[in-house]
Amino acid sequence: MYSNDKPIIKYRNDYTPNNFLIKKTYLDFKLFDDYVIVNSKLEIEQNPLVTSTPTSLILDGEKLELLELQMDQIELKESEFLLQKDSLIIHKVSKQFSLSTVVKIYPNKNTSLEGLYLSNGKFCTQCEAEGFRKITYYLDRPDNMSEFFVSVEADKSTYPSLLSNGNLIRTQDIEENRHVAQWHDPFPKPSYLFALVAGDFDCLNDQFITMTGKRVELKLFVDKGKLEQCRFAMDSLIKSMRWDEQKFGREYDLELYMIVAVGDFNMGAMENKGLNVFNTAYVLAHPKMATDADFEGVESVIAHEYFHNWTGNRITCRDWFQLSLKEGLTVFRDQKFSEDMLSPSVERINQVKVIRAAQFAEDSGPMAHPIRPNSYIEMNNFYTVTVYNKGAEVIRMMHTLLGKDGFRAGMDCYFERHDGQAVTCEDFIKSMEDANDVDWSQFRNWYSQAGTPRLSVIMEQLQNNTKNNSIRLVFSQSCPSTPNQKEKKTFMFPVKFGFIDNKGNPVLFRLNNQQNWNNEALLTVSEAQQSVEIELKDSLKLSEIIPSLLRDFSAPVKLSYDYSQQQLACLFAHDTNAFNRWDAGQILMGRLLLAPTPSIPEVDLVVVVDAISKILNDAQLDPSLKALAVQIPNLNSLIGETEKVSFDNLGNKHRQLKNYIANKLETNWLAIYNQLNLKSIDENSADRRLKNTALTYLILSNENNYSALAIEQQTCANNMTDELAALQTIALSDISSKQAQINHFYQKWHNEELVLDKWFSAQTLYDNENVIEIIRKLLSHEKFSITNPNKVRALVGSFISQNTLQFNNATGSGYELLGEVVIKLNQVNPQIGARMAKQFSQWKKFDDKRQAIIKEQLETILSTDNLSKDIYEVVNKTLMS
Repeated sequence: MYSNDKPIIKYRNDYTPNNFLIKKTYLDFKLFDDYVIVNSKLEIEQNPLVTSTPTSLILDGEKLELLELQMDQIELKESEFLLQKDSLIIHKVSKQFSLSTVVKIYPNKNTSLEGLYLSNGKFCTQCEAEGFRKITYYLDRPDNMSEFFVSVEADKSTYPSLLSNGNLIRTQDIEENRHVAQWHDPFPKPSYLFALVAGDFDCLNDQFITMTGKRVELKLFVDKGKLEQCRFAMDSLIKSMRWDEQKFGREYDLELYMIVAVGDFNMGAMENKGLNVFNTAYVLAHPKMATDADFEGVESVIAHEYFHNWTGNRITCRDWFQLSLKEGLTVFRDQKFSEDMLSPSVERINQVKVIRAAQFAEDSGPMAHPIRPNSYIEMNNFYTVTVYNKGAEVIRMMHTLLGKDGFRAGMDCYFERHDGQAVTCEDFIKSMEDANDVDWSQFRNWYSQAGTPRLSVIMEQLQNNTKNNSIRLVFSQSCPSTPNQKEKKTFMFPVKFGFIDNKGNPVLFRLNNQQNWNNEALLTVSEAQQSVEIELKDSLKLSEIIPSLLRDFSAPVKLSYDYSQQQLACLFAHDTNAFNRWDAGQILMGRLLLAPTPSIPEVDLVVVVDAISKILNDAQLDPSLKALAVQIPNLNSLIGETEKVSFDNLGNKHRQLKNYIANKLETNWLAIYNQLNLKSIDENSADRRLKNTALTYLILSNENNYSALAIEQQTCANNMTDELAALQTIALSDISSKQAQINHFYQKWHNEELVLDKWFSAQTLYDNENVIEIIRKLLSHEKFSITNPNKVRALVGSFISQNTLQFNNATGSGYELLGEVVIKLNQVNPQIGARMAKQFSQWKKFDDKRQAIIKEQLETILSTDNLSKDIYEVVNKTLMS
C-alpha cells in the first residue's frame, strides 16, 4: 500500500514566497562509473519579499548521502541541523550566509530517470519538475532563480564531452586521464532548468547569425554512428530560431546552443537553458528509418524546446500550478510554427484530434483539472493534455480575439515587463489586457474551471421576414460538474462561423451592424444565452441554409446543433472551411456509431459512402485532407462523448462501418493506390498518407486479394513511411505470411532502437483477443526493457491508447495486463506507471462487468507495497470517482 498514510496535498492558494533566495550556485561534479560526488556552495540571503526574520532554512533533498555540511566555511554539528528523508533543516541561520554540502549519489541505480542518471553509459539529467533535489540539497522550486557556476570532472576516455548550461569557460586535463570543464550561465534560472551531460558522442556543428548579427554556435550531440540521422533536426533548429525572430522578435541570448539526444527519457525533450536534453525519438530522422510523422514530430519538438528559451526560461513559472504559463503558450507557438511549415488545415485537424481523444476524456474523468490546477500530490501527474494542449487552445483563443497584431502587442508587453522573473498566468493575461485595453475578467474562468463547455446553437428565421433574408443564431453555453467544482461560471470564447446553401455554395451575409458582405464572421460568446441577427445577401428559406459552426475549432467546446444527415453530408462534401469539412464527416459517422441501435442501417451507410466518394473525387483537395477525412472517428473520442457506453455495440458498429467503406469503395481504393504507387519516386508525404490509407482499406476489403500489394510495398519501400504502413497493415490482418513479414522487419532493423519501437507497436494493434498473448510474449523479448520509457510506450502505451477494441475486450484481459505493468513500473519508473494508469479513468462509463474488472485492478494496484505517490494519486482519484 501507499508508503505514506497521509499523502501531502499541495494547494495553489497556499503559495508563499520562500524565506530565502539562493543568489549564486557553485556546483562541482566528480563523475565515476558507480557513483558521483557533488560539491555544492550556495550563496544565500533572505528574500526581500519576506518581512519577518526567519531563523531556520529548509532545503529539499531526496536519496542523497550527506558527507559534509558547512555554513560560512565552519563545519556544522549534528545538533545544528536535522536530516530527514526529503529535506535538510538548518536550525539557526542569519540573513546572509554561504552553505556548502558534499553529497554522494548513485546515478547507475536511478531508474526513475529524474535527477542525474545513466543512459546507455552516458550521464544526463532531468530536473523538471522536482528532480534537482535528487542531485544536491537545494531550494528546488521555480521561484528561486540563481546564477549557476558548474565544474564537471570525469574520465577523459569514457566521457570526452562534459556539458552544462550556458557558456563554456575553460577545459583542463588533470591527472589519472581525467579532465574538467567549467561552465557559467549568466542568466539566473530555477533548478529545474539545470542540465549536465557527460559521455562519448558524435557532434554535428553549425551556426546561426541572429537578427542583430551575433554568431551563435550550434552543437547537436548524438550516439556514435548516428550523425547522418540528425541533419534534419539541425535544420529545424535554424528554422525555429529565424521564425521566432520574425514572428515575435525574440533573439537567442547565449553564445552557444546545444542539443543532446539520449535513449532513456521520460518526456519528449527538456528545455534546459542552452543545453536541451532530448529523447532520441525527437532528434534522429532519416527517410529510411523515420516516417513522415517522425519528421514532423522532430521539427515540432525542436521548435517547442527552442521557443521555451523566452517562454519558460527567460520568463519562468512562479510555482508549478502556473505550468500552463510556459507549456500552453509554448505549445501554441510550436503549433503556429508547424502550421507555417506544413499544411495549416492538416495541422489544425491533428491538433483537435488530440484534444477530442485525450483532453475531453480527461475533462470528464476523475483527474479533471483547470489548465491552472488548484491542488496536487505529485506534480509529475499534471504534465497533462489539459495543461499543454487545452492550455494552447486558451492561448489560441486570445490570438483569435485580439488578432495577430493585438496578440503580438500583448507578447511584447509580457516580455518587456517580466524578463528575468518567475511569474503567474495572471501576469500573462494582464499583459494582454493592458497592451490592448480590454477587460478579460470573464476570460480568466478558463484558468480556474475544469471541464469542457457545451455550446448549443439554434438557427431560426426572423418573424415578419417576407424576403427570407434574415435569420438569427441563438447560442447557449453550459459546463458539466467536475470533481470539486459543481457550479460553473460562464466562459468567454470566440465562435467563428459561416454558411453554405443546400447545394454546397458559400452564402454571403452580414451581421446586423456591418456594412460589408462576408462569407465568415467571428462572434464572442460570453453569456449563458445570447443571439445574433444575420442578414443574407440572397433570399433563402431556412431549410436551404446550413450553418458551418465553430470553424477551425475556434474554442475548445463541445458543439451541439441539430444537423440532419443530409446537411452533414453536404458540409462534408462542400464546406469551404477545410477543418469543418473534415469535422462534418466525423460528426456524421460519430452519430451513427453512437446511436442506440445494434447496427447501422443501410440507408445511413450509403449516405456516408456517397459523401466519402465526393471527397475522394475532389481534385482540388489536399491528399492529406482526403486521408484524414476518410478515417473512422477515434473510439476514445466517442467514449468521451457519452455518459454511458455500450462498448460491445459500439465496437461492432465501428467494425461494420469500416468494412462497409472498404468494400463499397474497393474500386476507388485500388485506383488511388495504383495511381499514387506509380509516382512513388516523386510522391510527397501527402501522397503517401493517402496511398497508405487506401492500402489499409484494400486489405480490409479482401486481404487475400491484396496482401501481395502490402508484402511488395514492405519489401521494396525506399522509405520508412511506406515500409511501416505496409507492416502495420499486415500485422492487422490474418494473412498466412503475416509472421514471416513481421520477422523480416525485425531482422532488417533489430539494431536500430527507434525502428524497433515501431516493430513493437505495430504488433499491438491487432483486433483479436490473441493480441494480449502477443504482447505478453513481447514483454519478455530480449530487446524489450521495462526501464526504457520508449519501449514501454511502444508496446504497452500503443496498445492501451490505440487498440481500444481489445484493451476493453469483455474478458478483461487488457485491463489485467495494464494492472500488472503499472505494478512493475511502480518499482522502476513510477512517473511512467502513473501515466499508464490514467487509461483506467473512463471506467465508470462501461457496463457493470467491465467496471468490476477494472475496479479489481485499481484496488490491487492501491494495495501494492511501497506504492509511489505518483501512481497512488492517479489510482486513488480514479477509484474514488
